[in-house]
Amino acid sequence: MSPVCPCCPDQKGNEPAIPLTTGGVRLAPAQDLWSTARDKPVKLRMETSGLGSEPPMTIHQMFQATVQKYGGYPALRGKKEGTWVTLTYKEYYQHARAAARSFLKLGLERFHGVGILGFNSPEWFIADVGCILAGGLATGIYTTNSPEACQYVAGNCEANVLVVENNKQLVKILQVRDQLPHLKAIVQYKGELEQKLPNVYTWAEFMKLGESIPEAELDAVIDSQKANECCTLIYTSGTTGNPKGVMLSHDNITWTATAAGLMTSLKMAEEEIVSYLPLSHVAAQVHDMWICMRFAVITNFAEPDALKGSLANTLREVRPTSFLGVPRVWEKMQEAMKSAGAKSSITKKKIADWAKGIGLQASYNAMNGDSSVPWGFTLANALVFKNVRKALGLDRCRACYTGAAPITKDTLEYFMSLYITVFELYGMSESTGPHSISCAEGYHIMSCGKVLTGCKTKLDKPDTDGNGEICFWGRHVFMGYLNMPDKTEEALDADGWLHSGDLGKHDKDDFLYITGRIKELIITAGGENDVSIISNAMLVGDKKKFLSMLLTLKCNVDDNGDPTDELTPLAVEFCRQHGVIASKVSEIINKKEPAIYKVIQEGIDRVNANATSNAQRVQKWTILPRDFSISGGELGECYFFI
Repeated sequence: MSPVCPCCPDQKGNEPAIPLTTGGVRLAPAQDLWSTARDKPVKLRMETSGLGSEPPMTIHQMFQATVQKYGGYPALRGKKEGTWVTLTYKEYYQHARAAARSFLKLGLERFHGVGILGFNSPEWFIADVGCILAGGLATGIYTTNSPEACQYVAGNCEANVLVVENNKQLVKILQVRDQLPHLKAIVQYKGELEQKLPNVYTWAEFMKLGESIPEAELDAVIDSQKANECCTLIYTSGTTGNPKGVMLSHDNITWTATAAGLMTSLKMAEEEIVSYLPLSHVAAQVHDMWICMRFAVITNFAEPDALKGSLANTLREVRPTSFLGVPRVWEKMQEAMKSAGAKSSITKKKIADWAKGIGLQASYNAMNGDSSVPWGFTLANALVFKNVRKALGLDRCRACYTGAAPITKDTLEYFMSLYITVFELYGMSESTGPHSISCAEGYHIMSCGKVLTGCKTKLDKPDTDGNGEICFWGRHVFMGYLNMPDKTEEALDADGWLHSGDLGKHDKDDFLYITGRIKELIITAGGENDVSIISNAMLVGDKKKFLSMLLTLKCNVDDNGDPTDELTPLAVEFCRQHGVIASKVSEIINKKEPAIYKVIQEGIDRVNANATSNAQRVQKWTILPRDFSISGGELGECYFFI
């Protein structure tokens, strides 16, 4: 039996209290749990007791409560010309208000969008919060979007203002500007404009625009906002059709930020994180912006090339107290450490292998509620674990998280062997991010943890093994898809439960496990662990006579994040271990390298051996010459995320 997690309700149903007082509750009259109209409020899924019954708050109320108590504490830190520059919570609030007044000056209309297109920065946060304070709908746009994709999002949210990072993003918008009838202005937040254009402003110009707008005018807009009204749009691309605008209310965000922070035992004004994942996605936005605002966390902004290599340096500089990485980030860390380890002396390899055996056992002991550690742990910790944590920049890190896509047991156990536990999260854009969370006091490997405190899980139509569709209930469930009533009715049933499309089951201790999709389409993260040369695998079978699989090999990416023909060092090593000398994907495909094709077929045979019928077996497969990518069109903008 696993230990009871103190951040979850206890056996008597007692819930942790929220140490915030935010003034009066502001709700608009509403009869329905869902809405697809930008200005229509919804009925909240309030509970009669516990965390689900806490008074709703607007974004401004949450922000103001933090500023009143922690105004002098650092909030946002970013580098300018190589030097860290800090904004306190009071300064952050003042900047957000100034941005809000400028948005009003530019003619931002109530419930119209402000699209933000760029890498994470203080300006991104200030524009987002400023938009909400001014009564708009904050809308992140992926930096990898084509001009046409930007046009769709900006048109769908009826954006009055678009905020772009640099000239590269500005050029995209200028190409489609004439097709955006609601657009009134564009703001570029990094660098000077390459050419002066009407209604295009630098960040400095923008921040001064609203000086003529009285503070009282902004206060009137803020005071009119209700917690059950929409304030944010998250565009989720899915696999077919146009992106869907997930409407999130003030309460969706403020309640979820509170619940997630409490469940993960965050300490007010004592935490520090690194922001580097795309803020246009719910995972990064809730983690980096809203939970941080609620718990007075310091947000440090990574460099724009974080995912191309500089993240490691930022982590070592900042030494965050918690870290969220999608599976590919953890896999890249694993690959880099394995690659470095392969170059070590025989003695160092033996010491590392010995220590990792101890680390894995100690991690499993902790998971199973056993506080004892194997003999030799203290020495292994001193020689290996502490040095690894320091090298990764995780020596102050109390919790490491992964989510938004499946992670392999091999990767989780690799980090457990270094005495680093990576906790899995599970959720959707439509659940304002997290629905189930693993935490130090209660986790099982390969489980997504337990349901967020104050929420409920239902497994719909379970089979004999207990696998059913995972359905969500709680104040984190979204309002609806903007202007898409049909899609909204597909996601929310008549009783208001959100249907995820994922299959899952609970163990005897109520830990949730994801077991598949109702319509299985894509398998990511390389499939079987011992066929580690595989990067992505796509299963093709819907309405087909049999299952086929499209495979790609692990390759290096260029400066734009596009896949190249060059195999990764670990893929080259995999080939060498199987007697093949190859450094390029094309070399393997052109020669149909027998040894590589044989080991892949053996991996597929092992998967097929577990199939319950011939219809579930992969009968044909091929290796594609190019890995999947967003630019290639094989992956949606939300590839790394649910």
